[in-house]
Amino acid sequence: MTLSDCPADFSLSPTADPSWLLVEDGVNPAREREIDSLLAICNGYLGMRASAAEGISFSYPSTFIAGLYVTNGGLGPRLAVLPHLLCVDVTVQGEKLSLAAGRALLHRRQLDLRQGILWTEWRQQDPSGRITRLTSLELTSLADRHVMLQSVAITAENYAGRISLTARTCPLDMASTDIEQVAIESDALLMRIPGNEIGIAKASEVRSLAASFLPDHETGPNGREERWSWEATLSGTIRFDRIFTIFTSRDVGNPAKAARDHLTAMGARSLQTAAAAHVDAWHRRWENAEIRITGDNEAQRALRFAIYHLIAAANPADEHVSIGARGLTGEAYRGHIFWDTEIFMLPFYVFTDPPAARALLMYRYHTLDAARRKAVEYGYEGALYAWESADSGDETTPTRAVMPDGRVIIIRTGEREHHISADVAYAVWQYWHATGDDAFMLGAGAEILVETARFWRSRAKVGLDDRAHIRQAIGPDEYHELVDDNAYTNAMAAFNLECAADVADGFQRAKSGDWQRLSARLGLAEKEPNSWRTVAEALVTGFDPATRLFEQFAGYFQLEEIDVAAQRGRAMPIDMDLGPERVRRSKAIKQADVVALSALLWDKWPVAVHEANFRYYEPRTAHGSSLSPALYSLVAAKLGDRSLAQTYFRQAAEIDLSNNMGNAAGGVHMGALGGLWQATVFGIAGLSMRENGIVLDPHLLPGWTELVFPLQWRGRSLRVHLQADPPQIELTIKAGNELTVAVLDGPSCRVREGQRVVLHGNALGWANWEIAQ
Repeated sequence: MTLSDCPADFSLSPTADPSWLLVEDGVNPAREREIDSLLAICNGYLGMRASAAEGISFSYPSTFIAGLYVTNGGLGPRLAVLPHLLCVDVTVQGEKLSLAAGRALLHRRQLDLRQGILWTEWRQQDPSGRITRLTSLELTSLADRHVMLQSVAITAENYAGRISLTARTCPLDMASTDIEQVAIESDALLMRIPGNEIGIAKASEVRSLAASFLPDHETGPNGREERWSWEATLSGTIRFDRIFTIFTSRDVGNPAKAARDHLTAMGARSLQTAAAAHVDAWHRRWENAEIRITGDNEAQRALRFAIYHLIAAANPADEHVSIGARGLTGEAYRGHIFWDTEIFMLPFYVFTDPPAARALLMYRYHTLDAARRKAVEYGYEGALYAWESADSGDETTPTRAVMPDGRVIIIRTGEREHHISADVAYAVWQYWHATGDDAFMLGAGAEILVETARFWRSRAKVGLDDRAHIRQAIGPDEYHELVDDNAYTNAMAAFNLECAADVADGFQRAKSGDWQRLSARLGLAEKEPNSWRTVAEALVTGFDPATRLFEQFAGYFQLEEIDVAAQRGRAMPIDMDLGPERVRRSKAIKQADVVALSALLWDKWPVAVHEANFRYYEPRTAHGSSLSPALYSLVAAKLGDRSLAQTYFRQAAEIDLSNNMGNAAGGVHMGALGGLWQATVFGIAGLSMRENGIVLDPHLLPGWTELVFPLQWRGRSLRVHLQADPPQIELTIKAGNELTVAVLDGPSCRVREGQRVVLHGNALGWANWEIAQ
């Protein structure tokens, strides 16, 4: 197909404000795979790493499609690796343009966070002294998730001569991908991987302003490549555009035909029109998600990077997929889904894009039968979710791993890290509480709560002390395995049980008919919710009222003290430096565990309890997980320790942007990015929810003079504006019914749609709310 109305000029350009651009100059072999991850372009359906279209041998070019997994060997499913679709070779006077031949005068890649576009500029002087400039844009459309666009402009800067351009839909050598076969079907490219097919249709054209421009054109074998050749004039520029449409057999019965039909339906739409629709979709999404900070450019950059990747990872239209630990930016952790999604990422979607949050939770609903199967397999009732999940929801955690020193270790998380079921239940409750989506709760959420509550009722065992215990579990601190009464696990299980009982009671009163039908389908006895409350009340949490401390698990306080802080600056993780057995006998913990309870269940205990536990566990935490620093930043901010909150905020921000864990090559750390958003909104802004509105308790970090963010809450669209000096809170309801806004331990105010209210503060406290004119 030919692009019929594609002008040679192109109106789109990188965002003018440089703070929206993530720029990488030059090519660094040691960092190239990391850069591929950071600058990846994704739309929740498609994800493409930012490998240069001209090809760089030490990068890892690949494309991923959400929910598309392959199984090979005995390790279970992993995210399928598809080829980089935007390969372009340029030949000048018979010599291939290459970074390895001649001299790169400029090589710059810019991820435009505002527009969701990867821009590249490359000026190469070949061994004969000819200078050729290539500028390009690449995007995966947020307006039409089955569409990918590429535009490349080629300029002969100081010569005239013959230029050839070869564009491949996939590389000739696909040994590093999961493609088994490539064929033509329904006039489109059909790629086959084990168990699935991918159909790709494309429209491409080379254009020039010159009326006499008539390039030679030929198509290679199997439609996998096209070649254009032309006589370039001095300083003359041509532009090469491609539109791709992509479907898989997950989506439709005949993906090749669907791709071709979709491309045909686009009709005369130019690449520029399709790109403009994509940019408009990104602008609309940023309206509901952008956090603006004044006074800290690095924090602003980190949050824009985080929000970009969070937006790019979700697809509200597909409730049969979720977001893996590295999204669609890399294949680390085999593309598996962990608790990261519900505990670290989901709040961002709940409060900025509720349809995306709902779709992610529906994935857990659609995989509920797999969770039921796992519970039965281990001798329990209800639903035990997989610690690592893929397309089916069945457990996919490897049982063994080979360490860098050659040791083979047993992995027990798939068998014993059971808090995942409570994590999913917590996310269901949070979404419902924030949106009031009763249809979701009755149609899916309540069933998840019931089945996870049933699991915990069967998992907890009453001991001789007449207390309920959860034994031989693994909490978030995975340095200590098979422990009894992990505080996080038990407290979250109790929360799960209580929420399930509350929902049962509430719907029995408010929607009796609907609830009776659901109860009959689930075989829910009238008194069963009371049994959940009984177990919740009996669960041991390890809390000591005298010290206000939770013992992380039974026997933790008797373990060896070691200087964890002295280990934090070392390149090697503490469990590898000191050895796993030494660490297991010590109080060193991998990540927020008890402190995670403070982050999630702040209102459940007094501030003094949070303070005591934070001060006790903070010096003992090694932060061996990317998930940890953001939660410590959140809790430190809520405690008013702004300096420590800033330290942890920066540590979380640098996980990808500075690669401070050394593994960004495997994809960006989606949980850490979601945690950074939570640290800002829940910690620094101090946002919490009440039945009739919201509460704020701001603690802006040092140097921050303003913090502005949007918020979706129960059908309302809000804008919160916080100021540091003098202290000021401003809230506007842009759309929706009135609500109550309050400052913690201070005055409250009812706000109507279109109103803007302001609260002024000083060293003595807060004044009264005022309606701004």
